[in-house]
Amino acid sequence: MTKALTLSWEYPPLIEGGLARHVRKLSENLAATGTEVHVLTRGGEESPAEEVVSGVHIHRVREPRRPTDLGEFVAWVERMNADMLAAGVELGDRHDFDLVHGHDWLVAMACDHLARRFAAPLVTTIHATEHGRHQGWVDKHPQSHIHGVERWIANRADRVIACSYYMREQIADIFGVEEGRVAVIPNGIDPGDLQPQDEARLERLRAEFAAPDERLVLLIGRLVYEKGFQLALEAMPRLLEAVPETRFVVAGSGTHEVELRRQAAELGLERHGTFLGWIGDDVLHSLYRIADVCVVPSIYEPFGLVALEAMASGCPCIVADTGGLREVVPHNEAGLRFRARDPESLGEMVERLLTDPELRARLVAEGSEHILRFDWADVARSTAAVYAELTDASRARAHA
Repeated sequence: MTKALTLSWEYPPLIEGGLARHVRKLSENLAATGTEVHVLTRGGEESPAEEVVSGVHIHRVREPRRPTDLGEFVAWVERMNADMLAAGVELGDRHDFDLVHGHDWLVAMACDHLARRFAAPLVTTIHATEHGRHQGWVDKHPQSHIHGVERWIANRADRVIACSYYMREQIADIFGVEEGRVAVIPNGIDPGDLQPQDEARLERLRAEFAAPDERLVLLIGRLVYEKGFQLALEAMPRLLEAVPETRFVVAGSGTHEVELRRQAAELGLERHGTFLGWIGDDVLHSLYRIADVCVVPSIYEPFGLVALEAMASGCPCIVADTGGLREVVPHNEAGLRFRARDPESLGEMVERLLTDPELRARLVAEGSEHILRFDWADVARSTAAVYAELTDASRARAHA
């Protein structure tokens, strides 16, 4: 049995974004396949320092609340890594780990030191890059620092895991990593996790945003520039001319929220839509159920989990023809794609879907089948195969 130490800066119940959910589902499914998984993460006073949940051994270091200022955040990450390293050393004294697996740059330093200390292979999953998030503008601190850490850990690791072929190309081109060292393992989705509210509550929720004869467009995710929500807002005036009974909902929060609200006001969209801010999972999952279409207008998108969540919830999706979204959403099958960065193309696709009920029904049906390709059990088996390849090679070298 492989014994793996996984490092992640977030893990439920502490959730900053999609990473926590990814690491949890992967860890639980790896445990189900026979891997002994220990997750080293951070937590508050309300979470136990150690526990076993769904077969996963969870170890938490206490960390103060993260700062919002990005410059201070980098220093905070360094302190967190020092604390994780100390905790990892202690864990290594109790367990004989075969492999270390880190997620993103946030835990790179601790992963490197622990893998060397254990003389164990190091796997790193790069979920996104600073270069991609900032369209290549990484010459100033702290972007330059984060970019440097990502380049270093990608080249240091024995194997890099990417969530799409697009990301594999990015990692190879930006960091100079041989493509053969990058394994492509898509993210998974569990439709059972997308539990909506009951039908009566769904009806009340939809009534908050749209009348029965109106169409509801959903925009959901982190409100940051690279997610492209500004393109969707720019497309709205023309869409409202073509389909007047249309409303929109923007769900999420982020650094671009103030600018998006300002843009909506300047375009005269305030009476046509709602900004919800941050919402919990129960409402988030319900929004997919009550919307007529979910739009994913990203400029940079390594994978596109929102599109899969929409499909799993019976909501047709329209996505930008870019990045991992090309792989996740087959055009005119499981969803529609529009020309990336093109508001006019986006508006045309939304109009097409809102005015064609047969198309909408077909996309919903095909989307529900398409998501079966992204099963967490398959993700875990592929990851376990990477583990086995590396640990077998490591043991062979040790006995050579």
